[in-house]
Amino acid sequence: MSQLVIHDLSNEDWSRISGDYPGCEVVSDNGSIRPCTGCFCCWNKTPGRCAVRDGYENMGYLIHHADEVVVISRCTYGGFSGFVKNVFDRCLGYVLPQFEVIRGETHHKKRYDETKPFTFIFYGTVLSEAEKDSARRYVQAVCANIHGCVKDVIFHEIKQEDTGSPEKSVHLERTETGSRGRIILLTGSMRSETGNSARLARQLMKQIKEESRKEPEKTPERTAEIVNLRNWLSDLPGLVRELEDAQTVVLCVPLYVDGLPSQVIRLLENFRDGYRGGCKKIYVLANMGLYESSQLVNLFSAVRQWTEEMGFEYCGGLGLSAGELVGVLMQFIPFSIGPTKKISKGMDRLASAVARSTPIEDIYAEPHHFPRALYIKIANDNWNRTAKRNGIRPEELYRQ
Repeated sequence: MSQLVIHDLSNEDWSRISGDYPGCEVVSDNGSIRPCTGCFCCWNKTPGRCAVRDGYENMGYLIHHADEVVVISRCTYGGFSGFVKNVFDRCLGYVLPQFEVIRGETHHKKRYDETKPFTFIFYGTVLSEAEKDSARRYVQAVCANIHGCVKDVIFHEIKQEDTGSPEKSVHLERTETGSRGRIILLTGSMRSETGNSARLARQLMKQIKEESRKEPEKTPERTAEIVNLRNWLSDLPGLVRELEDAQTVVLCVPLYVDGLPSQVIRLLENFRDGYRGGCKKIYVLANMGLYESSQLVNLFSAVRQWTEEMGFEYCGGLGLSAGELVGVLMQFIPFSIGPTKKISKGMDRLASAVARSTPIEDIYAEPHHFPRALYIKIANDNWNRTAKRNGIRPEELYRQ
């Protein structure tokens, strides 16, 4: 039986256990991996293969040709570490872009006629039952979307001196910090400013400013600005410093493989390892291509766990589905009518909360009066037309 092992261990730690995995294909961090750019080339130009050529472009191929996959990762906010999540973000081509409904949820179709078994091994210095439950839910969601099956989930608690990383700070007490007038909307997508995360961030910033003008006595003038994570990839510690004096941060992020994109997780890891400032208010504005906004629950859970670990205040957010549809409609019809009506109401509540620096509950919103079956048909037809334009069959398999 051939195994594929994906791990984030140091060379020294891997050498201690490598004998347990003789003859395995091993994917580890050599420092060259780059984030998923959201270009979809692995679907519509080079089916099954990532367009980013850094040595990690064939992850879907490696998963397909293994009999089973073993994943070893530090348990990070109920999910994978930044590197392991990066690997999974880059295996998008393992599935097809077209949608289908499985057990009441929208998922991508299979590229390969198989159900791959996965064993997940999580480690950490302090693993609470809540974190373990989050990790179990997360890997079930991942396997549901990539048509794998969870063979086993194993947890190992390790001593601090064995980790090589700063010890987790739990329930930190922080005093308030930062300028009360500074709000940063942090876009976590690698796509350009025409992408959905950036477009939604601009809409939210506009509404925050409008809220501040409505009732100036309740919403003192606050400066809202957008910062793009993709511009700081080579200096994440510098971005942490840039965010230090902001009193409010809104994470404007897409859903990648059922969770935060790897570059956002790496930023949160940098906060954990290097931030020494005071408390912040954290909000979330998340979007995804799948239809059911409830599939964003693991992303919200990860942000909540991070804010708790950092001693920040989690203030809620908005999660919206069918992001590609919403992004297109926003360009042609008023945001407050038609299929975007429900999402617009959620945005109003989020903008009001950010402007007033008050918490709200998490809001999940789908397109208003837009049937799931119609959304799937439009999306699948579009992917099929794109494939035809690029000279590939819609369900063509990538071979090498």
